[in-house]
Amino acid sequence: MPSPTSHPTSLTRRKLLQHGLAAAGAGLLQACGTAPHQLAVTKSAPATMSLQNNEIALLACSGTLPNALQRQHGVERLQQAGFNISNRNAIDRQYQRFAGSDQERLQDLNQLTQRQDMPRMLLAGRGGYGACRLLADIDYARLCPMLKEAGTQIMGYSDFTAIQLAMLAKGGIGSFAGPMLYSDFGGRKLSPMAMQHFIQASTTSNWSVFTPTPQAHTAAGEGIFWGGNLSVLSSLVGSPFLPDIQGGLLFLEDVAEQPYRLERMLQQLYLAGILQRQKAIFLGDFAMGRIVDAYDAGYTLDSVIAQLRSQLRIPVLTGIPFGHIHDKTTLPLGYPTRFSSDENGLTLSFSDYPVQPATGLTLERLLPEH
Repeated sequence: MPSPTSHPTSLTRRKLLQHGLAAAGAGLLQACGTAPHQLAVTKSAPATMSLQNNEIALLACSGTLPNALQRQHGVERLQQAGFNISNRNAIDRQYQRFAGSDQERLQDLNQLTQRQDMPRMLLAGRGGYGACRLLADIDYARLCPMLKEAGTQIMGYSDFTAIQLAMLAKGGIGSFAGPMLYSDFGGRKLSPMAMQHFIQASTTSNWSVFTPTPQAHTAAGEGIFWGGNLSVLSSLVGSPFLPDIQGGLLFLEDVAEQPYRLERMLQQLYLAGILQRQKAIFLGDFAMGRIVDAYDAGYTLDSVIAQLRSQLRIPVLTGIPFGHIHDKTTLPLGYPTRFSSDENGLTLSFSDYPVQPATGLTLERLLPEH
């Protein structure tokens, strides 16, 4: 992977993708220990084998999912992998720019408190905008203990960051930054790397992620790994829905923002004292593409990172393959994590997050065309 002064993450993705393809079709992913991407595989389970606790309940907290075929592809791919998809009608709704009215989208969450059991996973439909309109009316007092007791996994990113942060702040519930129904499972061509990391992170304890991006800091430490989309996180500053985490490991990513806008949001976190309270800052992909500063084309993401490092006395680490990109890893959020970084790269080792059984869930069932 290029150095932190260069945006593209092609080397990281290429290495991880090669790793994912090596296991494609190999079979069931088992517990991997603490070594980054160490896989144990067995012969694939029969196609008729069903998953234990195999329900995925869909959430549509933000923007509409406009393409019906893409919605259906996402559902079908999860079904062929052995999952039972519930709350399917949520992703077909449309009200203005949202996937249903505020009350409908809120009900996706609050109706869970009426159940006798909890699904294996709550999966976000897509991002966009709108989740913040729900935060004040979520029944955290009843919902969070039920989800925690059941070990239900919560999966998503982008605008869904608002729900993830609020759950962590109000109920101590962690989640996963990982693929969503529409953009990932429903995409025209699935990423083998993203699907394999989704399987392994959700079904094995002690999941680790390694990126070979040379780091500007040689450091090591541990703390609660938390964060998500920078725009969403910064919009919650001053509200009761942003977790107050001391000595944490703060992860940030975003999409299609000009460099000065990214810096302005980071400055907001700095002025609020949030950045200084962390042990380290971790930057994912910012999907800059051809975006340049409207006033100074020489002012780049590298400039923003350099400014951030000049203000902080903690490591600012880069190159995590997660964001609004095709080949993304899966990251537990709100759980204990150890990190180490040097000129050879960065390793994150996660622990104590909820794990679901992997019975029958294989890469080849998510990617039958491969």
